[in-house]
Amino acid sequence: MKKVQTNDVILQTVTKIASFIILLFSFHLFFAGHNNPGGGFIGGLMTASSLVLLLLAYDLKTVQNILPVNFIYVAAVGLFISVSTGIGSFLFGAQFLSHAFDYFNLPLLGKTELATAVLFDIGVYLVVVGVTMTIIQTIGERE
Repeated sequence: MKKVQTNDVILQTVTKIASFIILLFSFHLFFAGHNNPGGGFIGGLMTASSLVLLLLAYDLKTVQNILPVNFIYVAAVGLFISVSTGIGSFLFGAQFLSHAFDYFNLPLLGKTELATAVLFDIGVYLVVVGVTMTIIQTIGERE
């Protein structure tokens, strides 16, 4: 049987723009998370949705060529970061998963709050992206 080739130029063009906007919004949600609604979980879901949109517009092999990442390792690294931030609080005699913050004057940014909760959110972000993309790619490979 002859394989039918579809012309998805409009879908692929819109996907490039939309996935970029979704990715920027996911970073905004991530960085706003320790003071406002958002954080690692919803930022990771938004990033995964951006990648899933790319998978829908292109095929699995094309996206894997663009992003040659094993998402199982991404999830493992994220889990390691999250757990180590929790265990790291024991090194300072604090309770498990307690965090600290302070304000610093950074060049170009001025007075900026830096919090250890962001490290935990990075781990959660990576776990969510890694697990979600592993599930989606596993489902997509079965076709």
